[in-house]
Amino acid sequence: MSGHGPSLPEGRYAALLFDMDGTVLNSIAAAERIWSAWATRHGLDVAAFLPTIHGARAVDTIGRLALPGVDPESEAEGITMAEIDDVEGIVEVPGAAHFLRSLPAANWAIVTSAPKALAIQRMKAAGIPVPAVLVTSEDVAVGKPNPDCYLLAAKRLEVDIADCLIFEDAPVGIAAGDAAGAPVLVVTSTHNHPMDTPHATIKNYERIVAKADQGGFIQLGDRGI
Repeated sequence: MSGHGPSLPEGRYAALLFDMDGTVLNSIAAAERIWSAWATRHGLDVAAFLPTIHGARAVDTIGRLALPGVDPESEAEGITMAEIDDVEGIVEVPGAAHFLRSLPAANWAIVTSAPKALAIQRMKAAGIPVPAVLVTSEDVAVGKPNPDCYLLAAKRLEVDIADCLIFEDAPVGIAAGDAAGAPVLVVTSTHNHPMDTPHATIKNYERIVAKADQGGFIQLGDRGI
């Protein structure tokens, strides 16, 4: 298990907020196919570039490069359309779909750096339920690591962000969760290397269960398998 945190955080939570890519589903193969082709067209070092795409909005990833004559918004739109058309190999993080379906609909949300159309396409491809509250790249002016996306999700769920638990996998998302002021649980299913993090970590969702108490708060437990 990555990191040095406990296996599960202790506490009661008004809501659980989930990043999407790398947290509840694995879209790395599809994303890296599309981004590799884009990086090659623009003469980038593909191996060095690919690690920078995870967790961030496409427009922010492209904008950081400051490539001459490249419009981040139009390029990001092209990337999104290509990703919508290519969902081959997208799968759930083990146990994620079952775990999400076990949660009360009013107590969880997905908060992703992907546009809405792409998010829904990927969730359907992976068999992940689409939540009642879905915050996407179009909903915020500034993406992760800015915390606005998570603050918006808590507002839409009508809960205090400090009473939420955020599930993340990428450094920019973890930073967004920290900045929002909520505890973070790191999902390491798609990590190729151990992550040094003070946060609690889980490999996947196969061992965890969620139980709602009489006050409507959620507690996590170990399935014990």
